[in-house]
Amino acid sequence: MAFWKKFFKNINMFNQDKNSINIKKEYLAEDLILIKHLENQGNHNDIYISTGKNINLYELEQLCDSVGWVRRPLKKVKLAIDHSFVTICVFYKNNKSKKLIGFARATSDTVFNATIWDVVIHPNFQGKGLGKALMDQIVIQLRYSDISTITLFADPHVVSFYRRIGFITDPDGIKGMFWYPR
Repeated sequence: MAFWKKFFKNINMFNQDKNSINIKKEYLAEDLILIKHLENQGNHNDIYISTGKNINLYELEQLCDSVGWVRRPLKKVKLAIDHSFVTICVFYKNNKSKKLIGFARATSDTVFNATIWDVVIHPNFQGKGLGKALMDQIVIQLRYSDISTITLFADPHVVSFYRRIGFITDPDGIKGMFWYPR
């Protein structure tokens, strides 16, 4: 554990705080409350979390649109989700329907390495601790599966967020390499 504390120094991964809970993977297939009575624009909503892969792709597309991401073909998004090692959705319920307000996924070799992708929280819900709660949960799921190296890619304007929750630039100074079709 000391090794991980070095890398995730600001994440309290294994304890509860007063408003959120850390849940093991086997309990997350169903909708579970992550935060009770979150205040947002004068409303109080219970915020739920789920790891199911049955995601409304149109709702996910709207969520990604809300933060200005470039649209991707839904068929490819579905394949990416299907092939992800972990997916986590954050939502609230409104008249028995779910309203997707957060999402993240991770791919993995299932043994050593995982990369976190597509971390998004709806702008109306940003600044309320949901991004941190989402990241805490995805890291917990990966660590529960004994994944020892967790990476992510971050746009420059969100690097400080990831630093605040314990992520660091590669301590060995390894620079990522990319290949793109020409």
